[in-house]
Amino acid sequence: MVKLRLKRCGRKQRAIYRIVAIDVRSRREGRDLLKVGFYDPIQNQTYLNVPAILYFLEKGAQPTETVHDILRKARILSRKNLVSMIE
Repeated sequence: MVKLRLKRCGRKQRAIYRIVAIDVRSRREGRDLLKVGFYDPIQNQTYLNVPAILYFLEKGAQPTETVHDILRKARILSRKNLVSMIE
């Protein structure tokens, strides 16, 4: 099963997180399938590759709670619902 979750990067006390599609059996810093964005909590910046995220969500990937909140804040989950309703 594939999940969309955070992967920690950066140095001590200055963490940034990559949002990655990764197999659930992998550890946090394990090998990811694809990098689909990043999140910087210190500067409150987010970059999301929307087509890649929608692709993984359509294939059944489950976002973690934190990634779910980030996607909801960016209104991507509502877009996914609209796309599934159109098809």
